[in-house]
Amino acid sequence: MNVFGLVSVRSYLRVQRRTGGIAVCYCVRRDSTVRPTLAMLTRSFTSLLIFILAGVARLHGQDQSASAVSPSTIATDRPAITNSSIVVPNGSIQLENGFLETSSEGQSIIDGPETLVRFGVASRTELRFTVPDYYQNLNTTGGLGSGFGDFAVGVKEQLGPTVGGFDVSAILFLSFPTGAHTVSSGGYDPGLQVPWSRAITSKWTAAGMLSLYWPTQGRRRNVTGQSTFELDRQLTGPWDAFVEYAGSFPERGGPQHMLHFGTALKLARRHQLDFHVGVGLSSAAPDHFIGIGYSFIFQGIRR
Repeated sequence: MNVFGLVSVRSYLRVQRRTGGIAVCYCVRRDSTVRPTLAMLTRSFTSLLIFILAGVARLHGQDQSASAVSPSTIATDRPAITNSSIVVPNGSIQLENGFLETSSEGQSIIDGPETLVRFGVASRTELRFTVPDYYQNLNTTGGLGSGFGDFAVGVKEQLGPTVGGFDVSAILFLSFPTGAHTVSSGGYDPGLQVPWSRAITSKWTAAGMLSLYWPTQGRRRNVTGQSTFELDRQLTGPWDAFVEYAGSFPERGGPQHMLHFGTALKLARRHQLDFHVGVGLSSAAPDHFIGIGYSFIFQGIRR
């Protein structure tokens, strides 16, 4: 049977991402196809890192902007599973917030405020802080309890643009077991993410992310690989929509496949509203989730 585990509701889609909020649905049965898939994903991840570092080395010493986005224009990680491939401007503070309802196997859970604080400390570097979410189990007849999730801290380094016009970043983070017993993983869980993006036309952008996570489950590590692919369409100047696939492949448990749709509207360039919905494509994934969000950016330190 599947176990609907609340390690972090955004950690379903980002599997222990700890940098934003969707729930984990882990399957306790073993799947013989998972280990070969995880090994293949690990090899692909390593090859991508080599490619990125080679591209960065070729561009070393060239004068390039760390972001194609104007410092006054907000660029968020949410609502897509795939993170932004650029950092926030130096000296800026960005807060990304939202609420999410997740349903799986008859259980329904709401979490919020999904707050991610991003602080630009250099032209290519940002610090990231995940404020603990509060999870409310809407089932009154049993199931998982309610409470706060774990706190996480991370750093993001922008590596691109690379040869070929790819924007690429690397994110390292560590979550701390500060949450409630029924919500926290109970361990110090690291993770590594490499988001990328590339403009196809003036209206279309392709993006994705390769990730490795080391979540604690039952006092054991369950190494998990994840890959995403996203297509984003700019509908008007401040309004865009996307479709996205996300696949997670844990060492223990079945693969988790999700299809994700969403839209975001920028207001006055420093504010953003978003809406998104996703459905599970495999038995180990949640049945569905739906969420809304509001994000904003301001200049915290004048340089």
